[in-house]
Amino acid sequence: MPVISEQLKPIDTVNGFQIRPGFFREFGAVAIPGGVNFTIHTHGATSCELLLFHRKAEEPYAVIPFPESYRIGFCYSMIVFDLDIEEFEYAYRLDGPYDEKKGLRFDKNKILLDPYARAVTGQSQWGHVNNAQHGYRARVVQSNFDWGDQRHHSIPMEDLIIYELHVRGFTMDESSGVKHHGTFEGLREKISYLKELGVNAVELMPIFEFDEMRDVRLIDENELIDFWGYNPVSFFAPNTSYCSSMEYNREGLELKTLIKDLHDNGIEVILDVVFNHTAEGNEFGPCFSFKGFDNNIYYMLTPDGHYYNFSGCGNTLNCNHPVVRDMILECLRYWVIEYRVDGFRFDLASILGRNDDGTPLSQPPLLRSLAFDSILGNVKLIAEAWDAGGLYQVGSFPSWKRWAEWNGRYRDDMRRFLKGDDFLAQTAAARITGSPDLYDPAYRGGNASINFLTCHDGFTLYDLYSYNQKHNEANGWGNTDGADDNNSWNCGVEGETDDPAILALRKRLMKNACAILLCSRGTPMFLSGDEFADTRYGNNNPYCQDNLISWLDWSLLKKNKDLFDFFQYMIQFRKNHPVIRKDLEPSYLGVPAMSTHGLTPDETNFSGDSHVVCVRFAGYNEATQKEDLVYLAVNSGWFPVTLTLPELPEHYKWKVAVNTGDPKCQFFHKNSMPTVESKIFLGERSVIIFVATAI
Repeated sequence: MPVISEQLKPIDTVNGFQIRPGFFREFGAVAIPGGVNFTIHTHGATSCELLLFHRKAEEPYAVIPFPESYRIGFCYSMIVFDLDIEEFEYAYRLDGPYDEKKGLRFDKNKILLDPYARAVTGQSQWGHVNNAQHGYRARVVQSNFDWGDQRHHSIPMEDLIIYELHVRGFTMDESSGVKHHGTFEGLREKISYLKELGVNAVELMPIFEFDEMRDVRLIDENELIDFWGYNPVSFFAPNTSYCSSMEYNREGLELKTLIKDLHDNGIEVILDVVFNHTAEGNEFGPCFSFKGFDNNIYYMLTPDGHYYNFSGCGNTLNCNHPVVRDMILECLRYWVIEYRVDGFRFDLASILGRNDDGTPLSQPPLLRSLAFDSILGNVKLIAEAWDAGGLYQVGSFPSWKRWAEWNGRYRDDMRRFLKGDDFLAQTAAARITGSPDLYDPAYRGGNASINFLTCHDGFTLYDLYSYNQKHNEANGWGNTDGADDNNSWNCGVEGETDDPAILALRKRLMKNACAILLCSRGTPMFLSGDEFADTRYGNNNPYCQDNLISWLDWSLLKKNKDLFDFFQYMIQFRKNHPVIRKDLEPSYLGVPAMSTHGLTPDETNFSGDSHVVCVRFAGYNEATQKEDLVYLAVNSGWFPVTLTLPELPEHYKWKVAVNTGDPKCQFFHKNSMPTVESKIFLGERSVIIFVATAI
């Protein structure tokens, strides 16, 4: 906020309200001593009116036109005195030309939401249908949260273990045991669980304000809504229906409390942000904000005024237009400053690198600005490096050594390798060692790859080994939605079964996936509930399912406690062995930092029918003054094999930390690790992790 003189006085009176020109660089509505500053920008409008409403009223109690003298360039700014922020909601009406072929859609009768609104009204009750005639309105938000003496200590990218979750779905089921189901507060009640599991970052699916009822449908008596929230209404406003109580003019308080408590417990917060489109859709969609302010600026338009649809959702945000680029930068700075967010995962991020005609840019201004922005200097920037228009940039996303990527190739290649496909051993070795074929450290740094096997989009880990095909019938699209290339395997029976052999195999495959993910170079991420075999019953696209399909079933935690214990162990194992995460000082044992092997140490080339991959990580840990050697052995084939381990100096021995093929004990704590000789039996479809220990 600019410094405000105590002598600031009104200079005009309009419709009974005392006003004066405002602070033109302070976009949005901000409370100041004696009044409220309102600032908006629009290139094409010819006039602007501020509308003030009493809470829940249909008609404004005040309409205040901006005097023409209150406009500089394309900005309107006005201070309205003697306003109590708790007594009004606000919106705008803009007049200007209407010519669809030129992309101009001004309508003086449309009530428009401030694009910089810090809180949106009418959305606070989950499942409540917003009155389309009522329109969206905004509130002025107090910015007085006390962060205390909390300092930002950014966890290095290689040390992160990311846990992706949906705020509502995480605790909505009764089995979650929380008091405030499906809310920020409910998530806060689960912080002790997150600490027990060992993750140190949560990636929250969209929490920007969205309208879950925008495309409500009734299918087989089930109400289907926009549960995931990938259709933003407002970029600056938190989704108030995720709050456990109303927060009039203090919107964001519960979210800030959650973030502060997560930080106090050593857990960072990454937001899944959607800057590729908005909920306004195409020419048949509603006009509630951006279309009414500057449709031809905010959206990519064809020469005849239609909407390019690289998002698959009807419209595409024109991210590299200077106006939109500045808004996105201001928005992310706001979330970092006001909410102390630690990072962002950008949905369909390839759109952020397209020109206004949709062509990819080699040096996208927005991506470059984000990479070098001063406020965003140490926050995580993670790209979903593809979009719905066919632009796939995994391994080639413009990065300036600042951007990491969801490594979709890791997911696809490792899923295929782990279910036993041929000709993938060499590729699997590359994925486990950080995908150097995709991310050359000289150009991308050492932390570009976000490794994952599961995420919100697709099968859960349990479903990955329980279903050969997707089962999305409940979504109402005849099972045509969702991906068909899941690279899954049902272990012999589609869906649920009581066969103990199949259940044991599924459990082993889940543990294999966990072990490999957490022993791969790069940043691991997994989906909430995978640690206790949560299922979506084969639905790989439950974006519309606000029910048991999407809600975590916490009763499975007790049922599958051994799987949770395995995840917990592997997370701690990764933390205990930094050699997995990064290059240490060179090993004094004379072995390279990373090397890949087959059944024998000298076998470094893999045949097409090979299903055994071994990876050795080696280095000297200055913190412990000890060698750190880890040997990962994976057999994804149908037959057991005899594995020959690399030789060690005389005073070192290999010990087994993990053996998923051992039905009695899959992991061993430090003092109970069994010592092995140079050859060992590696069971079919199993993983063994060895640690070199000085004797």
